[in-house]
Formats: sequence, structure tokens, C-alpha cells
Amino acid sequence: MKIFQILFLIVLIIPFAEIYLLLQVGSIIGAFPTIFIVVFTAAVGAWLLKQQGFVTFRRFQENLAKGIVPAYEMIEGPIILLGGLLLLTPGFITDILGFFCLIPPLRKKIAQYVIENHLIQSGWPFQKQSAPDKTVLEGEFKKED
Repeated sequence: MKIFQILFLIVLIIPFAEIYLLLQVGSIIGAFPTIFIVVFTAAVGAWLLKQQGFVTFRRFQENLAKGIVPAYEMIEGPIILLGGLLLLTPGFITDILGFFCLIPPLRKKIAQYVIENHLIQSGWPFQKQSAPDKTVLEGEFKKED
């Protein structure tokens, strides 16, 4: 399957699964406790997004000041943002995925996986330069009339 087909299926299936799960939990514990849990996880998600975002941004600045490429921080930033967005989205499945993105050891593993398996294989952002062609001679040219 192509990536767009997979994303389309995810966008189509996740809302139905969320609604079904919310209805099931609501029928077990009641409507108001279910709504409270959804609002509570959104508030916790906003707080964690702010806290983890500041910590990662501070590490990013410290590494830049030391002259170290902040590779993990550059990958962790979007993961934190995704985790916060997932926690702000109503539903239990997105909340679980959002918490996974905001737990530092799990986020570090996700960032490590992305760096090792996707960025290094593609060579981005440090793409290898091709060797200069040995048949080309460098020089200057001046046209005289």
C-alpha cells in the first residue's frame, strides 16, 4: 500500500474507533465521568506539551551553544507537538498515542528510530557529495578581440 492510502485509512478508521470506544466507556461509567476524563487528559496534555517543549528547547539551545548538532532535539520537537495535538483531540486511542509521544524515554526511542532508519539511510541533511569529475580542467577564460 502507498503511504497516502495508509493515511487515508487511518484518518477514516480512527474517528470511528474513537466514537465507538467513547460510547462503550460512557455506557459503563456514565456520560459525565467520560467527558471529565476527556477534558482532564486534554488539560494534562497541554501542560505536558508546555513542560516537555520547554525542556527540549532548552536542550536544543544548550547543544547549539556547545557546538553540538541537536539532532535528537530536532526530531523530538515535532514528536512532542504531535503528542500534544493527540492529547488535545478527544478520544482514548489518541490520548494513549499522545502520552506515548510525551514520555521522555519512549520519545527518545522514537527519535532514535527516525534518525537511524530514515535520516541516515536517506543521507539527509548530510548528503554525500559526489567526487569531482576528473576529466574537467579548471581554468580561466578571457576573450580577446
